[in-house]
This record gives sequence, structure tokens and C-alpha cells, in this order.
Amino acid sequence: MKNPIGALNKIFDSRIRLGVMSILIVNDSISFNELKQMLELTDGNLASHLNTLEQAQYLKVQKSFIGKKTNTTYIITDLGKQAFKAHLEALEKMIKSL
Repeated sequence: MKNPIGALNKIFDSRIRLGVMSILIVNDSISFNELKQMLELTDGNLASHLNTLEQAQYLKVQKSFIGKKTNTTYIITDLGKQAFKAHLEALEKMIKSL
């Protein structure tokens, strides 16, 4: 029997990264503050997980200014969409095989 978790993406093991990707896949873009509020996280905790996703090239970061305040926005990349959809498909296959 094939390992049922073999096709799962290790990056999405974290419930926070799973939440970030779930939000990004249905939104064109989202700000750091919106993500922080939606996921109820601290700045440092969210930033750490976003950095992991950025290093994997699953999201891109856009920084701009609104007045004198920095506004950081996140957008899912095509690679991120592919990886996340493949992860969800692997989860579905795993559940259906049980």
C-alpha cells in the first residue's frame, strides 16, 4: 500500500500557512493587517509563516505607502496556486481511500 501522506506538501503542515493560502487563493490580494485580523495572530507569528511561503515562492509581497504608513500586500503566485491545489487534491484522495 502506498503511503497516504506521501503526496502532501510539508509546507502546508502548519495550520497558519494552510489558513494563509486558503485566504489568498480566493482573494486577488490581501494586506498583512487583514491576514493578521482574520487569522487572529501576532505580527511576529504571521510574519514568520509568510516568510516561509515567500521563500517557497508561493506568494509575492508588494509594499507601498498609504500616507506615511507602509502597506504590505500579499498575492498568491501561480506556483503557489498549483502547489496548494495539489495539496488539497492529495488530502481528498487520502480521505477517500480510508
